[in-house]
Amino acid sequence: MLHEAVDLLDVKEDGIYVDGTLGRGGHAAEILKKLKKGKLYCFDLDSQAIAESKELLKGYDNVAFIHDNFANMNSHVDHVDGILLDLGVSSPQFDQSERGFSYRYDGPLDMRMDRDDGLTAYEVVNSYPKQELIRIFREYGEERNAVRIAEKIVESRPVETTLQLADVIKSALPAKVLSRKGHPAKQVFQAIRIEVNRELESLKTFLDSFDQILNKDGRVVIITFHSLEDRLVKYRFKELSTAQDDLKVALRPEEVKKADYVLLNHGKKPSQQEIENNHRASSAILRGIKKTNG
Repeated sequence: MLHEAVDLLDVKEDGIYVDGTLGRGGHAAEILKKLKKGKLYCFDLDSQAIAESKELLKGYDNVAFIHDNFANMNSHVDHVDGILLDLGVSSPQFDQSERGFSYRYDGPLDMRMDRDDGLTAYEVVNSYPKQELIRIFREYGEERNAVRIAEKIVESRPVETTLQLADVIKSALPAKVLSRKGHPAKQVFQAIRIEVNRELESLKTFLDSFDQILNKDGRVVIITFHSLEDRLVKYRFKELSTAQDDLKVALRPEEVKKADYVLLNHGKKPSQQEIENNHRASSAILRGIKKTNG
């Protein structure tokens, strides 16, 4: 949804923009094509992604790269006209077995977006108490078989690699679950990745704070890839775009305080053509919001 997201951002040629999830620079390149006198700030936790994007974008002198979590955006930038987030894991991260994100390739249990950070998937899998594993599998993976999987992981320790973990997960599941479409380890891998990278905490921090740096008429555009992320974005955007009255009583129309934001859409999904070209896009949802007051 590259072009749809950038179009929704409505880039002004002299504006100040933020790509909060740089990845390999695809969105950043499209934004920079539209900027003339403006500036783009790019955030990413993955130093390898920044290095590769610097090479891709070396022809531009109006771009800055910041190795930090987008949750800390307010510490680096101010008065911006638009912010773009493309959440989740990038395809190169999934496809590099040594990063440990995928249950399809054998590699170390890592899953860190910032490889300088401390917590790894190995530590989660091999040191978390059973009850804590159950919690993250339920909360972050919405996994119905969380108890059985957690028990099997604890019994199987140490679990060393991604494929070993995938096999342990499968061994904990009944045949009717294994026969379903999709990989049986997907939800547990998602849960561990979210825990390792504190993804939902970062998103919550951003959603609660971006108003402080966004100019009037500025836009925030977010692509999510699972229901936990999308729920947070959907409800926060709805809250910001809903008129409030502190008195909680019926008021005349002219007395109602107008909302500070307006929704730009109600959640857009990728086209069938895009899904056919990139199966990982199938769960994507694009949402946008515009600041009207302030």
